[in-house]
Amino acid sequence: MATTVNDNAEAKPGYGQLLRTRGAWTFLLPGFLARQPFAMLTIGILLLVEHTTGSYGKAGAVSATAGVAMALFAPQSGKLADRFGQARVLVPGVVVHAAAIALLITLALADAPLWALFAAAVPAGASTPQIGPMVRARWAAKLDGSPLMPTAAAFESVTDEFTFVIGPVLATALCTGVHPAAGLITEAVLTIGGGLLFAAQRSTQPTPVRIAAGGPEKHASALSVAGVRVLAIAFLGIGSVFGGMQVSMTAFTKELGEPGLNGLMYGTFAAGNMIAGLICGAVAWRISAQRRLLIAYPLLALATTPLWAADALPVLGGLGLLVGLCIAPALITGYTLVEKLVPAGSRTEAFTWLTGAVGLGQAAGAAVGGKLIDAHSASTGFLVPLVGTAAAMVVLLALRKALTPHGESLIAARGVGHRESVSVD
Repeated sequence: MATTVNDNAEAKPGYGQLLRTRGAWTFLLPGFLARQPFAMLTIGILLLVEHTTGSYGKAGAVSATAGVAMALFAPQSGKLADRFGQARVLVPGVVVHAAAIALLITLALADAPLWALFAAAVPAGASTPQIGPMVRARWAAKLDGSPLMPTAAAFESVTDEFTFVIGPVLATALCTGVHPAAGLITEAVLTIGGGLLFAAQRSTQPTPVRIAAGGPEKHASALSVAGVRVLAIAFLGIGSVFGGMQVSMTAFTKELGEPGLNGLMYGTFAAGNMIAGLICGAVAWRISAQRRLLIAYPLLALATTPLWAADALPVLGGLGLLVGLCIAPALITGYTLVEKLVPAGSRTEAFTWLTGAVGLGQAAGAAVGGKLIDAHSASTGFLVPLVGTAAAMVVLLALRKALTPHGESLIAARGVGHRESVSVD
């Protein structure tokens, strides 16, 4: 069985305790390498297409197409991984992704029609390896019922954000200093190498859930849980922050004649997220995850408010850092809640719904932000994070009851096979 709780799980939760979990490093190291491309894909597409077309609107739209495709196909990939095993899904997936990226690069450099770029962006996004959700599912399998799960969620958020510090900076440096396609080429190489290394760690992957033919759970989906749907909307808003910041910072630095500082600006924003994630994971919270989310999300919406008024790079860097500091608490509590709301056999799918929601929000944010920038100025693109988080906050507050533990009773009542015995009124 893949479920192996740390021998010292009763000790005070912390990063040191978490990293001593048996077998953790066998999937953490290759997983870190394999998830780097996730942070490089959209900005790599954005920079390449903007270079070949001269339009942020077109570049943002092509990048958004890849993001939408990823958001739509990622949960299906997660469902297949839950049922057949991560390796059997990941190995063919990384090969398809590398081929799709090669096609997109070829078409862009050949000045192919815009519709051809859209068509190539679909398989590029749809085949994006969902390494982050797969790593989270491995943690959940190993720490089933352990107080270390919130720490693991924080650790994964920090790891994700560290990739968003490295990925955009690396992609931007390669695209501006080497060749416009160099960022995507590196993304494809890392996908193949890191993905295959991660897939080879079969001993730590969650045990596939074999469903009996005709059983009542046959068509159960993580999205059937109301709390997952509410969290997906909240994560859409978070994605709009990533997408809006990405395209707007790119345009803002270029507008000021400093395009090479784009990676630094976005890295500062991501660094704030990483710092907050480290702090969240080190704190022994006495407030419930639901309440933390309902506090953190309005703070995030508030932090995005002054972005559009930034008139200098130092100001933008400071505001970006502040927004980054407010993202991690919302992300971490969201992932922590999912582990409580869905059955063990649907965790990878549930995590991919949230990751896909971030990708979809990021794509929409980049597309809308690009249109606003083309029509007005770089500053107007920063309205996207504000509007996106404000709209999601309204839904989150209105449907907050779906995030309470009562959701676990609903799952148990449906007979989906939750790991705990829950009484049902």
